[in-house]
Amino acid sequence: MLGGIIIVAAASLGLWLNGGRYVAIDNAYIRAAKMSVSTDVSGIVQEVAVQEGMRVRKGDVLLRLNPAQFQNALDGARANLAQVGLTLDAMKHDYRRMLRDIEVRQAQMANNQATLDRTSKLVVTGAGTQANHDAARFAVQADQAAVEALRTQADVQLAKLGGNAEVPVEEMPQYQQAKAQVAEAMRQLDHTVLRAPFDGVVTMVDSVQPGMYLASATAAFGIISSERVWIDANPKESDITHVKVGNPVTFTVDTYPGKRWKGSVCSISPSSGAEFAILPPQNSSGNWVKVVQRIPVRVCIERKPDDPELRSGMSTIVEIDTGHQRSWRDLIPQ
Repeated sequence: MLGGIIIVAAASLGLWLNGGRYVAIDNAYIRAAKMSVSTDVSGIVQEVAVQEGMRVRKGDVLLRLNPAQFQNALDGARANLAQVGLTLDAMKHDYRRMLRDIEVRQAQMANNQATLDRTSKLVVTGAGTQANHDAARFAVQADQAAVEALRTQADVQLAKLGGNAEVPVEEMPQYQQAKAQVAEAMRQLDHTVLRAPFDGVVTMVDSVQPGMYLASATAAFGIISSERVWIDANPKESDITHVKVGNPVTFTVDTYPGKRWKGSVCSISPSSGAEFAILPPQNSSGNWVKVVQRIPVRVCIERKPDDPELRSGMSTIVEIDTGHQRSWRDLIPQ
């Protein structure tokens, strides 16, 4: 009897020393990148180019909206851009005309000033009349006022041109604004064609039919990636003591019994899943029961061309090889 006890104790110690290397997790599921595809413009659905469960590549057309209103908006924006260019060019020519008018008026003022100077001398000698002198003086004052008015008009016109009449029309703010409107119209027209953001499989396609009005930012249908697939495992906090990023992983999928996949630990969450719950548990009172928390662990999958299809949500059993070896020193309390 004593020998049996010794054998059982030795066997138990051997199993314990050789154990603790692998962490098995059955709370694990296949996940894949997915999104609800939508467009940021509103319009009438013209064509749905895919079917339920259809595989698509990145850039493939999913649906088209009626482009008529967006094409009209683009044509209007282009016409407005051309009109703005003509208007700015005309304003530059008008500014140059104003400068020439100022020069002409200044020349006329110089002539009237010369006449005023002559009449002033004639009035002093009595050879001229006071009426002619006053007329010449008023003419010079009128010329001065006219020159000031023309300069003010030219300054206003120059301000409309951005302070520099020599700047090319294409660099002026009004032209840039009209050009931006053209770019926005082109963007909206381009977004009437909804394309696949990545390789995957489309789903919920029947929710969109030709002829229906699709509002902007409204989900048309879903797409699930066929390339970006991983496993979200939720081991107990007491099981991940020796789990590290990069540990090799072996897992099976309930759908394919007997088939084993390989992978590796991609990341370990810095918090438990309860930390992100809508109503996290509060243990501030004295009446509480300790619950072992789950720490999410992400596993990257090694894919092979002949592997069966992995679908998001499938149940898996994950086994992580931590590489940890127990020692008899672990039996000694620290």
